[in-house]
Amino acid sequence: MPLSQSRLIETGPAILLSFLVLGLTTCSLGYLGFAAWCVMHFQIRAAVASPNAPSVSVLKPICGLDADLYENLRSICQQDYPVFQVVFGVADALDPALTILHQLQAEFPLCDIKIIVDPRLIGANAKVSNLANILRSARHDLLVIADSDMRVGPEYLATVVQSLMAPGVGAATCLYKAVAKRGIASRLGADFVNDWFLPSVLVAHYFEPLRYCFGATMALRRDVLEEIGGFECLRDVLADDYMLGKRVAARGYRVALVPYLVENVVAEPDLRALFMHELRWARTVRTVRPIGYAMSLVTHALPMSLLLFTLSPWHKLAFLLVALSVVGRIAMHILSRTAFRLEAERWYWRAPLRDALSFFVWAISFCGRNVHWRERSFVVDSNGVLEPREGPSA
Repeated sequence: MPLSQSRLIETGPAILLSFLVLGLTTCSLGYLGFAAWCVMHFQIRAAVASPNAPSVSVLKPICGLDADLYENLRSICQQDYPVFQVVFGVADALDPALTILHQLQAEFPLCDIKIIVDPRLIGANAKVSNLANILRSARHDLLVIADSDMRVGPEYLATVVQSLMAPGVGAATCLYKAVAKRGIASRLGADFVNDWFLPSVLVAHYFEPLRYCFGATMALRRDVLEEIGGFECLRDVLADDYMLGKRVAARGYRVALVPYLVENVVAEPDLRALFMHELRWARTVRTVRPIGYAMSLVTHALPMSLLLFTLSPWHKLAFLLVALSVVGRIAMHILSRTAFRLEAERWYWRAPLRDALSFFVWAISFCGRNVHWRERSFVVDSNGVLEPREGPSA
């Protein structure tokens, strides 16, 4: 070892930094172990609707042709539920999704399907504007809102309503698992959901009650929606799902986590699209949960162990921790596919690559507030409010 490097290692600040990184690496490995425990104990259940179950209006905002849009929307029309309505909404009369919506309406003549075309904007968030427009056609007081890229089974509505009707519950929400459509970018995107996002939510839910919702499913009563200010209160925020749950919780209601996973079809065209998508997600979370997001540094086991290997004089120990990090991430990848009932696969090498990519997105998310969403650029302020921005986002 060169003399200059030896002296650097022996200096006080370098040793303190090594101990700090060692502590973070140890915490990261501890997090991986606890996350695995949470994943193993997450129980997926399905309910059966009784004949007198309350009627439901399902609100589906649509914008363009998502991957497998027909199959996704078809699944909501096949619910094993006594009385429900599906309200599809688009903002543009030329939206290509309209062909699929009319096809579904013809295919399911006994299903109460309503199609709304309304360009009215109430704020910067176009999805929320769409929801506000289609809400006026919802006939029932139980509302279930779900993104268009989600696919569900026939027991979905019964399971969601069962959780929503529990005493003290003001809103119910579902987590989601991801299935890759094609290509390495889509597979890495699905790995993020299954191996990183889902376990992290289960860990957080173990320590604190849920106070937010996920776009995969947001269910609530009409009177609760009116009590929090309707969709109008969400018109300018990016994280509308998060803020809806937060406002419901602020009124003293519980937000229930439904023991059901909806299926998200991930179809990222390339790595750049994946990066921009995840950067938008990361900057959104950073604005609404800044402390928790900063502390999520400890979830990146492999980058922490590699940093320790680079900085510390304890190369054997650091190498062991790097190996444990790789094994831990691969084990989480395998475990999540079993626990979340995903198709098994052999490409375990993506797990450490996915961890490195997640850390890169986490670090870059602190370098600005610009996001790119639906071909529009915005700046997200400290309250999560969207402000239109000219030019490309970074």
